[in-house]
Amino acid sequence: MSDNPTATASARPSRIMGFLRSIALLRESWFGMIGAAIVLFWVLMAILAPLLPLYDPLDASVRLVPPGGEAFDGGTHWLGTDNRGRDVLSRVIWGSQRVMVWAMLAILCAYAVGITMGVLAGYLGGLVDDVVSFFANILLSFPVLVLYVLIIAFLGASGVNIVIAVTFTTAPIVMRIVRGLIMDLRTRDYVAAAQTRGESSLYIMFVELLPNARGPLIVDVCLRFGYTVVAIATLSFLGLGLPPPEPDWGMMINEAVELGAHAGHVMLAPAAALSSLILGFNMMADGLREISLRD
Repeated sequence: MSDNPTATASARPSRIMGFLRSIALLRESWFGMIGAAIVLFWVLMAILAPLLPLYDPLDASVRLVPPGGEAFDGGTHWLGTDNRGRDVLSRVIWGSQRVMVWAMLAILCAYAVGITMGVLAGYLGGLVDDVVSFFANILLSFPVLVLYVLIIAFLGASGVNIVIAVTFTTAPIVMRIVRGLIMDLRTRDYVAAAQTRGESSLYIMFVELLPNARGPLIVDVCLRFGYTVVAIATLSFLGLGLPPPEPDWGMMINEAVELGAHAGHVMLAPAAALSSLILGFNMMADGLREISLRD
């Protein structure tokens, strides 16, 4: 066991470099690289949506124009129009912005709460662990979709309430993952060295322990992001998601269901977009897991 402060301090930059290497090593997995490329594509679409030469996603034209068809204004609708004459391509790209922004906010809030509770429960143990685990088990006892519906039905349909619902359903899962990692890491020599130096519990938890639990958490973030995108789309499909008329993939699929088979292009575009984004996150997670197992 080493209680040399200089050695411990010099280890901190190496942890940061280790984190950066874990991201850079994604190039060693072609599977993960494909997933990262898909996710990056949709991130760029969300960022560049205001700059792209698109139709206004709320403007109406000719109803149910087929893909590649032209409207009365001479413009071409590459993915057709929906039952209200709105350009499907424009709504898919603008819809990616809503999905990405609200999914990211929901994940950040869920992980902030889950990581904090997991670190406290895993390191402090005792009564803190019992109380946190008790409330987590109560939330985990509900089926996820039922809990989503209950929260949204009680609070109302809005982006902020979706973030709250995702936090309630995801934070307990994150807490249990972090708790298990911290309970294993708290017995390591560097923790004992920090305690010997008289470091505070907060310092040990969030500077010494948490960075060393980053590997599994990075993989889990990718998976949870995909789950959150599914949750947002499902709630929108059920009429409990982001409020209209702004484009949203789940809402677009819901509207297309009512049109039947003769307007399949209206459903196919948002469904393909949703599936590709989820696939991208899952492939990234698999690539990172593959790299971690190889190391």
